[in-house]
Amino acid sequence: MMSPKRTKYRKFHRGRMRGKATRGNTIAFGDYGLQALEPSWITSRQIEATRRTITRYTKRGGKLWIKIFPDKSVTARAAESRMGSGKGAVDYWVATVKPGTVIFELGGVPLEVAQVAMKLAAYKLPIKTKFITKEGL
Repeated sequence: MMSPKRTKYRKFHRGRMRGKATRGNTIAFGDYGLQALEPSWITSRQIEATRRTITRYTKRGGKLWIKIFPDKSVTARAAESRMGSGKGAVDYWVATVKPGTVIFELGGVPLEVAQVAMKLAAYKLPIKTKFITKEGL
């Protein structure tokens, strides 16, 4: 699973996910992409599950690019612990995704294979997504 080697600060504020993506909203490397239609946090586990689904369906043919990286830490308190005494320990890592962000790109496979692979991959994600092609943009 993906997580940063080191960060400037261990714990993040939650923040807000307002507006549309201005960066990473076009296909840069492959021929096909999976684009987010909703704002969300996508965990490193969800990214890994999606990656496995795509690589297994394409039988490791073609090339897959993961365009997001989980660089935000999410903290959690121990179960049944009292309030106070500071913020909890880092529990998992997330990537903040805004509408329009291209999450995955795929190249070197036929259109039909890419469509089915991305459809299967979309089930693993907590948001609505859209299959896009380089010509479609």
